[in-house]
Amino acid sequence: MTVESTAARKPRRSSGTKRPAGAASAAKTAAATAKTHDAEPQLVQLLTPEGERVEVADHPDIAEFATFVADITTEDLRGLYRDMVMTRRFDGEATALQRQGELGLWASLLGQEAAQIGSGRALRDDDYVFPTYREHGVAWCRGVDPTNLLGMFRGVNHGGWDPTTNNFHLYTIVIGSQTLHATGYAMGVAKDGADSAVIAYFGDGASSQGDVAEAFTFSAVYNSPVVFFCQNNQWAISEPTERQMRVPLYQRAQGFGFPGVRVDGNDVLACLAVTRWALDRARRGEGPTLVEAFTYRMGAHTTSDDPTKYRRDEETAAWEAKDPILRLKAHLLATGAADEAYFEELEAESETMGKRVREVVRSMPDPDTMAIFENVYADGHALVDEERAQFAAYLASFEGGE
Repeated sequence: MTVESTAARKPRRSSGTKRPAGAASAAKTAAATAKTHDAEPQLVQLLTPEGERVEVADHPDIAEFATFVADITTEDLRGLYRDMVMTRRFDGEATALQRQGELGLWASLLGQEAAQIGSGRALRDDDYVFPTYREHGVAWCRGVDPTNLLGMFRGVNHGGWDPTTNNFHLYTIVIGSQTLHATGYAMGVAKDGADSAVIAYFGDGASSQGDVAEAFTFSAVYNSPVVFFCQNNQWAISEPTERQMRVPLYQRAQGFGFPGVRVDGNDVLACLAVTRWALDRARRGEGPTLVEAFTYRMGAHTTSDDPTKYRRDEETAAWEAKDPILRLKAHLLATGAADEAYFEELEAESETMGKRVREVVRSMPDPDTMAIFENVYADGHALVDEERAQFAAYLASFEGGE
């Protein structure tokens, strides 16, 4: 990770300006800090970009994490691969639907499948998830029907699913606020004496929000059983990470008093292991953890964005070589865990799912225009009644009353 040095950001000083007392020592401290930050951050990786398992004996620093996937079977690996393929196919269909005018907007997860599937499969049924608006893979792991994710983006509902059914909260559009929701919920879990855990998803850009800093503070002070899972996809819309922070993102946790770990976000096995480790800490009463999944957003921030205006093709090509799905596929082929017939069968399954998504979205009924006034207050309210009447009269003024 490239971190802009302190010296590069210092304003120029004219030669005739007297240097203030203490400036020399401050400059030395800044230089030392920059040098420390420029050191290569630790990265937990269990599966290389070529699909080879990392030998724990050669990397003792990952031994503790590796124990959390020691029970992974061939069938489990095939399941993780299927999860990523199906999620990518759904995501691609949603993008196409938006381009065809069926959705108002879509936030693609292309390239982030391993981070989401790995962490999503680490969760227990009684754990609770607070997502952003891009966690389509986590939703898949929680059993949320993919078509339910699209109602809000089509403008026919405000969410589309009951959060209590799958312990998966509604998508959060406001950047970073879900980390506070997750922290409060986790504090409640702790007070109830339950051994379940909470996980909050957010991006590298959201990590600069005040809400996230407040969530870190409260979770640390109250030892909340929450995992902060940051998908660092390198770009906060059009701002690269080196313009957002001076230190590797996972190191921010140190300042709040809890551990942070950087994991290869394109390695589904490592993401599974690290998230299991962090959730285990939370359940044992050891408090919060910050997991930074170091990954890459292969597509646009949303369908209203054009990444070619701020990203270089060389950068994208370098990350394409680390594709999370191709990585696991290479491993499955090399170990004989799957053959071409398996991949062809899965491809056909994903196409069937894509067709169903397309048909369901296009047949979604428009909502009742007056439904917006329902359930605002439990027992009704005079002002709402007045507004309902005014809006009804407004609609009636058009030809046909609609």
